[in-house]
Amino acid sequence: MADPAINEYGIAIRRLYKIFGPKAAELVSLVEGGMSKAELNEKHGHVLGLRDINISMPAGGIQVIMGLSGSGKSTLIRHINRLIDPTSGEVIVGGEDVVKMSPDQLREFRRHKTAMVFQKFALLPHRNVLENTVYGLEVQGVARAKQVETATYWLERVGLKGFEQKYPNQLSGGMQQRVGLARALTNDAPILLMDEAFSALDPLIRVDMQTILLDLQKDIRKTIVFITHDLDEALRLGDQIAILRDGEMVQQGTGQDIVMHPADDYISSFVEHVNRGKVIRVGTLMTRGPADADLPQLPEGTLLDEAARRIIASGQERFAVTDAEGRPLGTIDMAAITRGMFTTHAA
Repeated sequence: MADPAINEYGIAIRRLYKIFGPKAAELVSLVEGGMSKAELNEKHGHVLGLRDINISMPAGGIQVIMGLSGSGKSTLIRHINRLIDPTSGEVIVGGEDVVKMSPDQLREFRRHKTAMVFQKFALLPHRNVLENTVYGLEVQGVARAKQVETATYWLERVGLKGFEQKYPNQLSGGMQQRVGLARALTNDAPILLMDEAFSALDPLIRVDMQTILLDLQKDIRKTIVFITHDLDEALRLGDQIAILRDGEMVQQGTGQDIVMHPADDYISSFVEHVNRGKVIRVGTLMTRGPADADLPQLPEGTLLDEAARRIIASGQERFAVTDAEGRPLGTIDMAAITRGMFTTHAA
């Protein structure tokens, strides 16, 4: 059912500013000149939402935007489908600037190119699971038989086969969020916007939903923008992570980049207690060079905690690290893995 075509809908956000207030456009130059959020509010009674945001989100990947409450992350995601208009800047999606779209173009873009999954589920209480799931296709005017076929497929993919006739009040929170995810996938939009989608769930259910999303993404290859305030969730889900503070970008990169090379003390405090063994990969810490042919092998993308388990189980002191084709790139031993897992900042 998933479209095998390559997802071409990458997202590029360029010099994006958002100021809340009636004279926002007049004040952009002051913010560009360095006026602080506090000063803007004190002198002009306006609130700075976002300052000079620049992010490139590759098509078919999971881009996590994270930060604490008030950092601007939810404001940012709502610019992608223009639920919020920027004060200035560009939001390029699939080569088109969403900011310049006419009302008709924007309506079509929202219907066919983006789908949202919300923190509060946003299910219609008077509709059963199937009817909630087909809602987006109803709006698009898709034939009823196609609606049901598509919705049934995605409900099964998220583990809700047999629940089609249940109503939201008969479902647990985790099951309701599965309906929300199935509804978004049923729309078959190339871009999936997930705003704190799992934050209201209990920890074990939250991890389960993360697993479902990662498993689905192997097949669907949507461009997913995922908002969270939880670093562990960001590190597990994100191909790329961008961290905001007070409406400004603090650091961007892979989870490994951010854990190993925090940009400042603020990021350092975020990553201080991270389980590095579940983030850092052996290819980053290996010693490059030839490896003996009889050494057991580890793919370069193996996480350190898995590598440690395999080395301990094998009784070997050293493993060869290989690329995707099995060619040796270097070697790694238990001492390097241990340093990587427990050193606060890797070299």
